[in-house]
Amino acid sequence: MSDQKKRYYRKHVELFPLINKMKLWPSRSGRLHGVRQVELNGDFIEITTHCGKFFRVYNSKTSRAARWIRNKWAVEPCKDCKVPQWKLDKYSKTFFSQHYGKELKNDDVKTQDK
Repeated sequence: MSDQKKRYYRKHVELFPLINKMKLWPSRSGRLHGVRQVELNGDFIEITTHCGKFFRVYNSKTSRAARWIRNKWAVEPCKDCKVPQWKLDKYSKTFFSQHYGKELKNDDVKTQDK
C-alpha cells in the first residue's frame, strides 16, 4: 500500500529543505546524485554526494537545481552514487503543486547529522 503513496509538496520552496528532504541532487549533465550530507551556512548550502563530490550553492527558490527537481528533468541515476531503486521510485511518485501540498520550511527540516 505504501508503494502506491503519492507525495505532494509545494512548488516554490527554497532549495535547502527540498534537497534535505529528497536527498537527491541533479547535475548539469542530467544525472541524479545521492546526497550524503547537506549543511546550511547562511545563504549557501554545502552539499556532499555519495560519489565524493562537494560543492557550495546558493539557497534559492528559482535555481537550476530546484527547477530540475520540481520538473523532473534529471532522471538518470549516477553510477558512482548507486542511488537505490526505492529512492528513484519515491522521487517519481512525488508531485509539486502551487496550491496544494506540504510546505517545506527550514523549521520543519532539521540539518543533517554530522
